[in-house]
Amino acid sequence: MRMHREFYIGGQWVAPHSDQTHVVLDPSTGAPFATVSLADAQDVDRAVAAARAAWPDWAATSPRARRAVLTRIAEVYETRLEDLAQTISREVGAPIDLARKLHAPSGLRHTRDFIAALDDFPFEFPLRADTPNDMILRDPIGVAAMITPWNRPLNQIALKVIPALATGCTMVLKPSEIAPISAMMFAQILHDAGVPPGVFNLINGDGAGAGTTLSAHPDVDMISFTGSTRAGIAISKNAADTVKRVQLELGGKGANIVFADADPDAVTRGVQQCFKNSGQACNAPSRMLVERAAYDAAVDTARLIATTLTTGPADAPGNHIGPVVGRAQYDKVRRLIQSGLDQGARLIAGGPDRPATLPAGGFYIQPTVFADVTPDMDIAKTEIFGPVLSILPFDTEDQAIQIANDTPYGLTNFVQSRDREKCRRVARQLRSGMVELNGTTRAAGTPFGGMRHSGNGREAGIWGLDAYCEIKAISGW
Repeated sequence: MRMHREFYIGGQWVAPHSDQTHVVLDPSTGAPFATVSLADAQDVDRAVAAARAAWPDWAATSPRARRAVLTRIAEVYETRLEDLAQTISREVGAPIDLARKLHAPSGLRHTRDFIAALDDFPFEFPLRADTPNDMILRDPIGVAAMITPWNRPLNQIALKVIPALATGCTMVLKPSEIAPISAMMFAQILHDAGVPPGVFNLINGDGAGAGTTLSAHPDVDMISFTGSTRAGIAISKNAADTVKRVQLELGGKGANIVFADADPDAVTRGVQQCFKNSGQACNAPSRMLVERAAYDAAVDTARLIATTLTTGPADAPGNHIGPVVGRAQYDKVRRLIQSGLDQGARLIAGGPDRPATLPAGGFYIQPTVFADVTPDMDIAKTEIFGPVLSILPFDTEDQAIQIANDTPYGLTNFVQSRDREKCRRVARQLRSGMVELNGTTRAAGTPFGGMRHSGNGREAGIWGLDAYCEIKAISGW
């Protein structure tokens, strides 16, 4: 078992003050494969102090100089892609082909996207052409604390760290203790790329300890968090006394509205997207709403797709579903599947029983589909974060919109119809930060984020850069 006890503070790997440790498990086997330290308050103080000390010089650098650092990060990152893929596959249970295609390259892609966004991002500009004496400045907000999740570790790290670097902020990153090793590799990439000491710092820790200390720390100017709604609420409360900026990207319960005139691949596409990354995605289309005329055919298609998908260990090549990340997630998903059965949903694929042919210690869940789900069932209301799809019928456009919006979440919704005006009409009425029409993915730089219990603020592109800036208005320029 590998030991990863050090933290990255002030430009070097240092021994922790805390003697508390956490064992990282391999989801495919349930066996330990690494140990990390969990930071205490003194470790947090040391990391924040390093970021605070480095901030004046880093904030004073030019956008061009910061761009050059980002370019070096991208160059070093590209040489580590395979190592990153292997590590993420091991720590979160992502099948190795998915880790190579989706997980590892995401940090590189976001870095390059932010470089492009930075080129068109003015830090000083007049209010209007007719008000030359009124100048608007974008100043770096200061020291940012970042708490990232385990399901897409490098994706979320890059969405926070890279724009903070680009705008002149310094930072402390606390990755999920469930998936910390890829974050430590990311820290080494930044070190090797020449990020100045103290600008980027990394500590490992849990939410109750290091996360709480960071969110309440008086020398932290902003906290950016991605994770559960429950934790986001706690962070907001902890941050209130210091009036720091809080940016939250939280849970979701996306509705995928499939009209009878949708293209023939719409249902297949929706099932596959729901099960991607073992269903562990905040923007998964986990509620499929199908117009009554197409409902029976959609149920048959979903059954066929789910029953032909295979589940297997992360190190096996192929387009299969891996395990969920750990015991707590495994128990939660199985409990919710059982609730679907108990509350009268019709099970058409999968179920709560683990696949018998897979390693006994692994956290494997069968791809599961329920039909005849009603909006009041737990599986229709709760973010399951596993490979579980609920199918609900609807009769009218208005009813579909009502069902889709009948949730406290508001991250991503989906609409499938060959009637473009219908798609636009429905999209305008859906209460979510993002809407995908007919399987069209978002372009680079599109703002990512939600509303209501799915959080606030936006990441990626110019919106991601803006998140780390304070606006200063100067008159008499």
